[in-house]
Amino acid sequence: MDVLVLGGAGQVGTELQALAWPDGVTVHAPGRAELDITDADAVAAALAARAYRAVINTAAYTAVDKAESDVVAAWRLNALAPAILAAATAARSIPLVHVSTDYVFAGTKPDGAYAPDAPIDPQSVYGASKAAGELAVRTGNPRHAVVRTAWVVSPHRGNFVKTMLRLAAERDALTVVNDQHGCPTSAADLAVALATIAQAMAADPEAPAGTFHCVNRGDTTWCGFAEAIVAGSARRGGRAVPVKGIPTSAYPTPARRPANSRLSTDSLTAAYGIAPRPWQAALDDILDRLVGPVSEGVSKP
Repeated sequence: MDVLVLGGAGQVGTELQALAWPDGVTVHAPGRAELDITDADAVAAALAARAYRAVINTAAYTAVDKAESDVVAAWRLNALAPAILAAATAARSIPLVHVSTDYVFAGTKPDGAYAPDAPIDPQSVYGASKAAGELAVRTGNPRHAVVRTAWVVSPHRGNFVKTMLRLAAERDALTVVNDQHGCPTSAADLAVALATIAQAMAADPEAPAGTFHCVNRGDTTWCGFAEAIVAGSARRGGRAVPVKGIPTSAYPTPARRPANSRLSTDSLTAAYGIAPRPWQAALDDILDRLVGPVSEGVSKP
């Protein structure tokens, strides 16, 4: 069974390649130089070259603030490319698993988590381009799974955990916004979910299609997440520095951030039996790899 992974250099793509796939599954993850997914002819040729049983698209333009001025590039990768992939995979009856984002929502829901069927209302170029990509996948290939996620972190590439660890090593205190709520998500856990869905859809044409959410269980604020990162690092011998909460208004950015990025994973569990673990446990695994094991005599929470 051949599986095509797009965006293999990113956090989730890296974890997909590192997974212990079942015997007989071969993962192919061509880089951008090998396959331009905004080129319809190139995508068609790639799919014709091998009998792929599933395609997982983790590629995206994720520079949220830069997208506000780099509109065409964001739409090419986040909207045009999924449209091309959907058409090409549908032509060969290949299921397409496509990763999307919490930014398709306005983030103004006063409390609780967004369900997959909640109305979308993106507030940024990034969010709008990802919403368009979702629509392209849904309309282009009936055998699809759009998987929204949020606050993805890992030991790879640039992400919030690595940034907080670097700043805690450099500064005597951190200031982090405390009025944006969301669900931290391990790229490794997301990769397992994507692989599970892809294999199920490859094996069964009647496997559930549609839109799902995959985030680790529980929620916090960026400030609360930063506090957990610093505390976890300190248990492993890192610097313990205070973390001060500030409002979003004190940290203006070109792109508007959702105040509520909580996502419900109930439909993912019902469809595929995937029940994500708490984000705190996932964070511990990441810190073990980035900082080291918990110092002797100090227990994990």
